[in-house]
Amino acid sequence: MIDSHCHLADEAFAEDLEAVVDRAKQAGLQSALCILSAGDEQERAAAARLRALWPAVRFSTGVHPHNAGRFAGRVAEVPTSVRDAVAAAGALAVGEIGLDYHYDFSPRDVQREVFAAQLDLARALSLPVVIHTREATEDTFAMLRAAGPDVRGVFHCFTGDEPMARAALDLGFYISLAGIVTFPKAETLRDVGRLVPADRLLVETDSPYLAPVPFRGKRNEPALVAHVLRAVAAVRSVAPDELAAQTIRNFAAFLGPTVSLQTA
Repeated sequence: MIDSHCHLADEAFAEDLEAVVDRAKQAGLQSALCILSAGDEQERAAAARLRALWPAVRFSTGVHPHNAGRFAGRVAEVPTSVRDAVAAAGALAVGEIGLDYHYDFSPRDVQREVFAAQLDLARALSLPVVIHTREATEDTFAMLRAAGPDVRGVFHCFTGDEPMARAALDLGFYISLAGIVTFPKAETLRDVGRLVPADRLLVETDSPYLAPVPFRGKRNEPALVAHVLRAVAAVRSVAPDELAAQTIRNFAAFLGPTVSLQTA
């Protein structure tokens, strides 16, 4: 299995990271994509510790829309800042990046400027992007279309409906489902789980957030991606092992043809 999106460098795991990694391995995880906040020195140090504990882990880094406000009036600095973070982490993707109009922790115009700058950088670096979008669907898709067909990536923790899923697929993006798909009232999301082509589907935890049933409300961790995978396999009427193998292939394809997942 693969956890295609987690925040293992978050302070929520500082006290027991080794045990969390051990549980992930015992659950059968081959790798995970750890998301880092570009410019966060505490997360950078945690990432080094994580890499030593789990050499198979992969990294992505970028400026989250919640943090875009830090670059108000100096968006021109975004490419250099993120490029440096990518190099420092050995990141294989840019993200998570995007737009969040639910919390509006950063001004919307600045969010859009920072998002556009990172899409341009990802294209220049030939790296995929990890998209965060909340209550900003129209602007997110407009900006992805404007960025052009060379921008590829994944809609992480997808919470939209079938039309939104089709729009993402039409752009060539992957769709990653998280623990929300296990929630009793998430039938619309389970419909999406049936819709997505097998070769465009990923699963994730978004840990430490959004723990799946029956752990809802508790701290999430990569080992629990097994519950997400089983839920998605059930709605697709396929064996969990079959879906696990497919999502491993998808994860490698998402990151790029030169990526190896054979590191133990």
